[in-house]
Amino acid sequence: MLTKEKKEFIEFMMGADVLRFGEFITKSGRKTPYFVNTGNYRTGKQIAALGKFYAHLIQEQTGGNFEALFGPAYKGIPLVTAAAASLAEDYHMDKPYFFNRKEAKDHGEGGSLVGYKPQDGDRIVIVEDVITAGTAIRETMPVLQGAAKVDVTDMFISVNRCEVGQKAGKTAVMEVMEDYGIRVHAIVTVEDIHAYLAQSTDYSGVLKSMEQYMEQYCIF
Repeated sequence: MLTKEKKEFIEFMMGADVLRFGEFITKSGRKTPYFVNTGNYRTGKQIAALGKFYAHLIQEQTGGNFEALFGPAYKGIPLVTAAAASLAEDYHMDKPYFFNRKEAKDHGEGGSLVGYKPQDGDRIVIVEDVITAGTAIRETMPVLQGAAKVDVTDMFISVNRCEVGQKAGKTAVMEVMEDYGIRVHAIVTVEDIHAYLAQSTDYSGVLKSMEQYMEQYCIF
């Protein structure tokens, strides 16, 4: 169901040129008619608003039942920072956060993690942009599990593309749950985006391309 909040988020992404339509290649190598690039958020107002969308979903789904937030480098870094700030300001939920470097630092304090130092038994929430084929989460889990014996309980993303992952008949989100026990929550899904575009005749061409793509790669 396309709720008022989902509609606002889709319009927010489009207004920031984050949700774009055309021809793109995803990280998994698929040619897609739409693309979500959170790297296009570039103002303080935008990142503050984005943090509020994430924080609302995190609070709603977890009630604060976790120890820390983690943002995978690179796009997850501003996302987790904004979400942590909004959780503290809007919900009085002052949670620590941390992120990783792509390359470990070999001087000073060293290591690949910045911010909170996870402890054994910590429940960790991941804040990311999208899941397409699940490639990024498979790169992220060794980083977290190599730091401490943490329990990654939930993952929050902007858009669930609902696409098949590495196993036939299963989406990447299904695989993340099956392989790691992580519940994935999205602010919107590809179905929400499709429903939004279907409300206007301005997107008839995009809709046809999206429907073909969804039929080929998506599982609902």
